Amino acid sequence: MSSAAFDPPFTPVDRLVPALRQDGYAVLSPQGLAEWLGSPLAQLELLHADWNHLPLDEYLKDGGRYRTRRHACFTVEDAIIEQVPHRAHWQPVEYNALHGGMQRWFAPMEAGTLVQPVWQALIKGLAEMANGLRGTQRWYVEAHQFRIDTAEGIGRPTPEGAHRDGVDLVAVALIGRHNIKGGETRVFEAAGRRGERFTMTEPWTLMVIDDARVIHESTPIQPLVDSQPGWRDTLVVTCRAGSFQGD
Repeated sequence: MSSAAFDPPFTPVDRLVPALRQDGYAVLSPQGLAEWLGSPLAQLELLHADWNHLPLDEYLKDGGRYRTRRHACFTVEDAIIEQVPHRAHWQPVEYNALHGGMQRWFAPMEAGTLVQPVWQALIKGLAEMANGLRGTQRWYVEAHQFRIDTAEGIGRPTPEGAHRDGVDLVAVALIGRHNIKGGETRVFEAAGRRGERFTMTEPWTLMVIDDARVIHESTPIQPLVDSQPGWRDTLVVTCRAGSFQGD
């Protein structure tokens, strides 16, 4: 596993949607995310405690036990968020060859998290970004809290490999890293050769992707010190027009 780490190509806040349209992806620094949301980083960091008690993902087909997660679904229209009844996460095999075609019931996100003003601002902001990318409409939003750990020696953030999610907008926020190497983010043109690789190391770095144009993956993680636990925490939020997948 390579030890080289390339810094993310941070995008100025006022260039966020234009960069997303031009390149198919953009990356906000933690300071940029705080500016974009109009909320201090300290408010975002209050959410991080949730990642310490995520239930095990029981659906990994590679037999691993390195991923814990929670899940929640919403609709957003005209800056109004409505949480929908808890539902399974479903993807077609065309987008997820490993776990597609399965109804995966993950534990719901904590109710106390979903009422936090900074959480509401984040979800509304991503829906507005999707409006800027595709036009104003109702968005079907799924949120996933992930922890990938190294208890088995290696953890795989994207065991399905480089992929698209079958949505319109994908947002991946790094929440934190502890005692790990790896976890490099890679983005590629879906219909071309161009790609970029970088490692998100600062908590609340946010990458956004036009899912129709860009394939993405994160490389496996391993512990820096074998005798100590290691993990990588992320938040993934997707916005899809028309309906949730599987409807």
